[in-house]
Amino acid sequence: MNFTACHEEEIHIPGHIQSFGFLLGLDAATKTVKFYSENLRLLFNLQEEIFGKTIEELAGTFPQLIDSGVLAKINENTGEEYDWNIFKISVKWDFFHCIMYRVGENIFIEFEKIIEHLTVRSYIFSKYGKVGTPDSSQKIWNKLLDSVVELVDYERVMVYKFLPDGSGKVVAEKIKDGMESYLHLHYPESDIPRQARELYLMKKNRLFCNVYEEPVRILSKTEKKIDLTYCSVRAMSPIHGQYLKNMGVSSSFSTSIIVENKLWGLISCQNKEPKHIDLVNRVRAEVLTFMTANNYYAFKIEQKHKDSIDLSKRTAELKTEFLKYNNLKDSLFNNIELIKNTVSSDGLAIITGGELKTFGDVPSPETVHKISEWVIANSNENIYSNSSFVKQHKEKLGLEENASGILAAKWYATNNEMLIWFRKEYNEHIKWAGYEQTEPEKVNFYGDERLMISPRKSFEVFLEEIKGKCKLWQDKDLLAAERILTFILETSYTQTIQVKELNETLQNMNNELESFSFTISHDLATPLSVIKMNAQMLSNAYPEDLRIKDKILKITQEIDGMEVMMHNILELSRVKNADLKLERISTEQMIRKISYDAKLSFNSEHAEVTFNNFPDILADKTMIYQVFLNIINNAVKYSSHRENPQIVVTGTDEKDSVVYAISDNGIGISEEDSEKMFKVFRRMDNAKIFQGSGVGLSIVHRAMKRLGGSVTYESRINEGSTFYLTFQKPS
Repeated sequence: MNFTACHEEEIHIPGHIQSFGFLLGLDAATKTVKFYSENLRLLFNLQEEIFGKTIEELAGTFPQLIDSGVLAKINENTGEEYDWNIFKISVKWDFFHCIMYRVGENIFIEFEKIIEHLTVRSYIFSKYGKVGTPDSSQKIWNKLLDSVVELVDYERVMVYKFLPDGSGKVVAEKIKDGMESYLHLHYPESDIPRQARELYLMKKNRLFCNVYEEPVRILSKTEKKIDLTYCSVRAMSPIHGQYLKNMGVSSSFSTSIIVENKLWGLISCQNKEPKHIDLVNRVRAEVLTFMTANNYYAFKIEQKHKDSIDLSKRTAELKTEFLKYNNLKDSLFNNIELIKNTVSSDGLAIITGGELKTFGDVPSPETVHKISEWVIANSNENIYSNSSFVKQHKEKLGLEENASGILAAKWYATNNEMLIWFRKEYNEHIKWAGYEQTEPEKVNFYGDERLMISPRKSFEVFLEEIKGKCKLWQDKDLLAAERILTFILETSYTQTIQVKELNETLQNMNNELESFSFTISHDLATPLSVIKMNAQMLSNAYPEDLRIKDKILKITQEIDGMEVMMHNILELSRVKNADLKLERISTEQMIRKISYDAKLSFNSEHAEVTFNNFPDILADKTMIYQVFLNIINNAVKYSSHRENPQIVVTGTDEKDSVVYAISDNGIGISEEDSEKMFKVFRRMDNAKIFQGSGVGLSIVHRAMKRLGGSVTYESRINEGSTFYLTFQKPS
């Protein structure tokens, strides 16, 4: 005996129909009889075998089909697949609905008796209006139930909603006296297995008149099973029939609630006694449910629109605040509380530019980084949400328990740049309608005994406590995250454009400044030389007047300072724009010559300069001369007032570079001046008693950068300084 899982049951090919209906099947190509229900013989008093014959050939057997126009429609065969053609025929002084439609290679003709019903003669266009303008989802479903109850007159009528995990919940209900309420009860996924849900998408209404009646066998010309997916009189699954018996009901009717082309739920009706619903009222219930589903969808769209408007108002301030800052990180970090509160959450983590900032109740930084790395690796979407993330990944990722759900928004597909909102665990109690059956039993499947999971017998309500989950993230939360993500991308783009424009402006200004510096330096050289020459001539004209000679000396000293400054400005420009020629350079002769000249220039012949090793470097000859000239000159100059000036030049051949250290015992540099050390025209407060332009170290810094090296220093005020020049190592 083979075991058949519930979700494997082939409920669309039962080989039987329900006893309230009759079925005739034709081959779509030949229009000949291919199959029919066994009870069709009794209805039409069949005395001969009808397989392989056309309706015309069976005119004496089916005169009603000839007279009703069914035959003409069959012969036209122009209708779209699944389209219904409904006729009214009289058989044995009774009136029957006759429904004809084509599915694939078969033409189906169904018959069922027209019955009286309290609303059957009052067509319910007015009932459709009862749904009205959406006010709340609960009112929408309650109004639908009012109309369905009037149509079908069942003792229990419910709105059954499918939940994301496949289980279901009764969200609205109308019951008669004596019927137990199922409102707010949950049902396991196995109660309506996936193949049943697929059928509900295709065939929108289903009727099970009497669970205790024996189904009617279908006789077929071939052994091929007949697909009865769209058949209104299709026999129900024996498993489903037993399920209804276990619930204490004899009849059920349902229509599908389709929202956005997905099975949202069902209108589920149950009755203690067997009950047949006329075809017209079943169709009316289906149409009414369809219209209500559209109203519900419109209501959800309107709610989303209202949420969007509300969110726009709340995020207007955020957008304004974002654009106050020059970079994205500052925009995010300075608005972290506002961003956190835009989404209903307990805490927020922002990861950008390799930095992490948090606000509110969040896990440790280590846990946050583990979560962000998981999101990057496992989610291709910009927005990812999970209400039980920690529960699902706690052991594998080693996560903490002070957060349960996450909502992540990332603005780069692979980089770790994202926002993560956190929600704490929310203990929830779910009311289940009985325990799920798990034991297999022998089940009579239309005379074939099979081993299956039998329908559950327990419907006793029990409470389940759900832990490890937070409150579900709602559409408005996801919308808020999407909106903030849009702001981030807009801000990033805007700031990028601003930086680009600023860089272009600065580049133009820099070029103009360099051009101006060169022009001024060149144009001032000649008049300064003339002024200096005339000052010297004036000094010679008054050799005895010491007062005049002193003033003229000050004039020439200022001119000398201006010439030095102009020379340094030109050198700074050349360092930035000159073409580089990197080559192996021997430094010993250059360093010794610069040191000797510096002692003479700064009247510090008594200074002691010590040399330790001269490893070769990879550099540009002209540029490296400017580097050593400025550093050694500073060392000699700023130690020249010492009683015993000491300068030490040491070259060190390291693994990947060459480092020259130039030390002195001069005035030193204060910590307060560290930020302006390499900026042009910036001089230290304690250096102002020495002549200088404030350009030398800027030349060094720019030159070392262009040479692919660096310049750093260590210093203590009044104790001296050491400058480290790191060069590329020649191969």
